Amino acid sequence: MAVSISRKRSKSSRKPEAKQSYFCLTIVYNFLSRISALVFLIILIYMWSSFSTLITGNIIHVCFSTRKVNSLYCLSAGTHPSLEIPTSTTNNSSSIITPGIDQGNATNEPAKFPDISYLVTTSSRVDIKDRDDKVANAVKVVEEQLQLHRSWRSKSSKNQATCDAQGIYVYDLPSKFNKDLVGQCRDMVPWQNFCGYLSNEGLGEPIAKLGKGWYKTHQYSLELIFHSRVMKHPCRVYDENVAKLFYVPFYGGLDILRWHFKNVSNDVKDSLSLELVKWLERQGTWKRNSGKDHVFVLGKISWDFRRSSDSPWGTRLLEIDKMQNPIKLLIERQPWHENDIGIPHPTNFHPHSDNDIISWQLKIIRSNRKNLVSFAGAARDDAEDNIRSTLIDQCASLGNGKCHFLNCSSVKCDEAESVIELFVESEFCLQPPGDSPTRKSVFDSLISGCIPVLFDPFTAYYQYPWHLPHDHDKYSVFMDKKEVVQMNVNVVERLTNISSRERENMRRYITYELLPGLVYGDYNAELDKFQDAFAITMNNLFERVNRLDEAHKD
Repeated sequence: MAVSISRKRSKSSRKPEAKQSYFCLTIVYNFLSRISALVFLIILIYMWSSFSTLITGNIIHVCFSTRKVNSLYCLSAGTHPSLEIPTSTTNNSSSIITPGIDQGNATNEPAKFPDISYLVTTSSRVDIKDRDDKVANAVKVVEEQLQLHRSWRSKSSKNQATCDAQGIYVYDLPSKFNKDLVGQCRDMVPWQNFCGYLSNEGLGEPIAKLGKGWYKTHQYSLELIFHSRVMKHPCRVYDENVAKLFYVPFYGGLDILRWHFKNVSNDVKDSLSLELVKWLERQGTWKRNSGKDHVFVLGKISWDFRRSSDSPWGTRLLEIDKMQNPIKLLIERQPWHENDIGIPHPTNFHPHSDNDIISWQLKIIRSNRKNLVSFAGAARDDAEDNIRSTLIDQCASLGNGKCHFLNCSSVKCDEAESVIELFVESEFCLQPPGDSPTRKSVFDSLISGCIPVLFDPFTAYYQYPWHLPHDHDKYSVFMDKKEVVQMNVNVVERLTNISSRERENMRRYITYELLPGLVYGDYNAELDKFQDAFAITMNNLFERVNRLDEAHKD
């Protein structure tokens, strides 16, 4: 009986339980549907806020911000938008392509630099000949400007400029333009305390493992390093009326960095730049030559100071009309702006004396280079040309120690020890473009005696006219990026065919001719035999201002 009663109760309860289960499932389904819709909506909002669309002529660029501090990528080209290429030296009309693509050959040697026309547009409405003419004229403009910059090279072989009848005046800017920015180092980058990098007047903390003169220097520390050296320059004058050059110690790169990860308006990002220009306009020394004898040192790439109206990154400092006349020294120049001049990225090596340089030269010349090729970097699957993935695949397919890949996705490549030690043991170092054409790693490889292999002329050849020679075959190997991506050339195999004698000649040129002029001495550097990167820059600035003075007299 008990069992029978139990079964009856069970049967009588099935319908209410089924209804209840169905009701619960309905609530769960509705809840999950709403959550899914909400998540989908959030994803759409995020994507919409992360990209902007630029229309230039017949080309549509969809630009996404990247994980890097200073970058915007465009699906149309793989790098920064709003790069205007002049169509001639006398015509202001322009077409827009990208700074990271190969720009053809200005010297009419067809195999030297690759063709870029395939990246400009695929529209059938575009006249092919007109497009090719624009590219050729753009390259011509770049070459003419580099030739002009090289004409300002000082013939002095001395470490310091001769100060007769010339001097540099350092503005005592309000602290909000420099010191106060350094004081915000803890909050600049959300995942990292930046203060250690800005210590020791921009050199960072010492690296004992690498020896004397090595520091944890950040690639954005140039503003502090240069400021410290100018303050102690023997040609510094304290009377603005006798100065030939005027140095403006504005830390514009740090100004950009402090806002990059914060949700602020473009007006906020531009506020300090506009204040600086207004401050300068009140100075009689600025009015005297409309700023033509003024110098800025900016520790980020030029594109970060040329924000387009549709872009969220950077400031518009270098787009301000009043900022067109001064000389701007940058780690990466805008190749079609005459007063943008590229100077080396700061490396981790800051010698104090001639002996520091000589000791390092001997070490890298005697080094046992067990790797034929090395590449320190990470794949960029979002890059259109995807050359990095191609290089990694080629490197990984070879054994016998021919190619060593240091994967920066899993290894801390911001630790100089791992990178420098790899480069010192390698014959060739692959240097594909990253978030922008230039790479600090190019200078890391050069000061390690590792011959850089370049795939984009904007990485070095169109950037550093005062510090790198016009004949780039002396210090680097160039390969057509398009040929590599299309698998028409195997990079490692081609490098294998370069004889040991050629490698040795290139390495000796890099070590003894280039290396001293690519590093920045420490803040108390006592160099006599060598000109470092700072001395070369200062000597050439004085040469330029002397030319300007002579032109005024004529």
